[in-house]
Amino acid sequence: MEEVPQERPAPDMPAPGSNPAVGQAPAPAPGAPADADETLTVPPAPRRLTPLRMIWREAIKYPGQVAAALIALVTTSTATIAIPARFKGIVDQAFGPHAQPGVIDQAFHTLLLIVVVLGFATAIRFYYVSWLGERVVADIRARVQSNLLRLPPAFFETNSPKEISSRMTSDTAIIEQVVGTTVSIALRNTITALGGLIYLFFLAPKLTAGLVIGIPVVIFPIAWFGSRLRKVSRSSQDRVADIGAMTAEVLGAIRIVQSFGQEGRERARFAGAVERTFDTARRRILIRAVMTAVVIFLVMGGITALMWQGALGVSNGSLTGGTIAAFVLTGGIVAGSCGALTEVYGDLLRGAGAAGRLNELLLEQPDIAPPARPITLPSPPRGALAFQNVAFRYPSRPENSALADFSLTVEPGETVAIVGPSGAGKSTLFLLAQRFYDPQGGVVRIDGVPLPQADPSEIRARMALVPQEAVLFAASARDNLRYGAWDATDEAIWAAARAANAEEFLKALPEGLDTFLGESGARLSGGQRQRMAIARALLRDAPILLLDEATSALDAESERLVQDALDHLMQGRTTLVIAHRLATVRAADRIVVMDGGRIVEQGNHASLIAADGLYARLARMQFEGV
Repeated sequence: MEEVPQERPAPDMPAPGSNPAVGQAPAPAPGAPADADETLTVPPAPRRLTPLRMIWREAIKYPGQVAAALIALVTTSTATIAIPARFKGIVDQAFGPHAQPGVIDQAFHTLLLIVVVLGFATAIRFYYVSWLGERVVADIRARVQSNLLRLPPAFFETNSPKEISSRMTSDTAIIEQVVGTTVSIALRNTITALGGLIYLFFLAPKLTAGLVIGIPVVIFPIAWFGSRLRKVSRSSQDRVADIGAMTAEVLGAIRIVQSFGQEGRERARFAGAVERTFDTARRRILIRAVMTAVVIFLVMGGITALMWQGALGVSNGSLTGGTIAAFVLTGGIVAGSCGALTEVYGDLLRGAGAAGRLNELLLEQPDIAPPARPITLPSPPRGALAFQNVAFRYPSRPENSALADFSLTVEPGETVAIVGPSGAGKSTLFLLAQRFYDPQGGVVRIDGVPLPQADPSEIRARMALVPQEAVLFAASARDNLRYGAWDATDEAIWAAARAANAEEFLKALPEGLDTFLGESGARLSGGQRQRMAIARALLRDAPILLLDEATSALDAESERLVQDALDHLMQGRTTLVIAHRLATVRAADRIVVMDGGRIVEQGNHASLIAADGLYARLARMQFEGV
């Protein structure tokens, strides 16, 4: 199969080959193997928490749960502040020389009631916050996947599917932590800190004023460390994504790795990636540890100094023992809240980065979209396909013409074989016919309707594709076959399998159609997978059939069985066949010979051999070895 140049980059994404960030390699050349360290082009790490708005937009879809979580959160913060307030009364009233037993009982009953409210509200807060975290992540995953399914295959040629998959797992896990834990901690400690400061002003205005003056001393190191933590956190996420992509790539090609004895190299390469991830994580942990230590030292040191002044106030009678006890407890709560805020700030930044990257995928728009008022294709379908003066250049290779003034009309029921050297433009015809691209000049029509004026899903519903390498999913044989027509009955499935010469081996499977075929159909041979693809195309029952080198990788026996199945499939259908092996296209109604994006010859096998042109030369090379 010819090499297919890559699609143009999606909007708002750096172009392949550009240098959007220092150290980022350009996109690989089309057709070249993807580099193991290739990563998805993503936006820079956010400098603010603005991307978290996306999470809020998802969470607000569940106002009842958000309200319950907020009410419980405010209740827990209020109860936390009420504990030192109750201690003030206990110290001043219950531990004095004239304290009465009834007063002591009442004071501790009230304190126990506050503790019960605190525990009950905490449980409610935990439930609803955790519920929101799981619900928001589930919704984001579903929305991202739904949008990804709208994007053309070219998007995934310039953006590694393995990397996108890694983002779908690692970034959503970060968001789950942010919604289910970090945001709750941040809000709770913010409310607690503010409530504690208000109560401290009520208790001892002068002491609290000194405490507030010291707040900027704490805020400055948070900002300074936070800017450094943000950069390292982003790098840490990228390294984790690299590990995920590398694992999927190597395990997906484990036979090749072991066949070529590259286990040692892959082990060393993975170990290097793990160590780089660890080094980056270590720097992030170190920055967070130092930041936490510095902030806690400043906060607790300031509180200690204030308590010193408070102790002097108790000694001269300007403050009561209960007041200073409540001030100490509340000050400790405020200090703990501030310390917690410094710890979660980095997590919030990581969440903002994850939300930003997922939002990029959500905002990605397909280049090929249905028109506002699509024209309905004629019914019943005829299966006519026409290319009229088509000119096309792949957006990533504008200097190279894939098709130049190309015209070809395929009549209903006709079988046309497309042959020519690699790079001649054969596969480009299939991509244009399925409207994965639009040509820059000319028009492609199906049953007389220009493709840009029709709904792409309706266009593709009239085509069945048998690719060069059969694509099977990690599912049962039945589900793989039903991909052609999901509502097909077992009778229809067996009829298609019989016509595709697949019935015998399917019945021999341990559980028949319910047998799990393994990753990419690993439990089947190449010929069996190809016959599965043909049976799937039969179930599709589309008027236009696209065969892309359907027998090129098979042995002689498998090729005979597959070719026999293809003969059944092609009956009564308009068929375009791409083939390098000319023996498979001799019986075509017409053979079109392409070179350099143009038609250089066409006719049947005998006439093209007699013309002694490119086709005859290709035939001699294959049949005579000259």
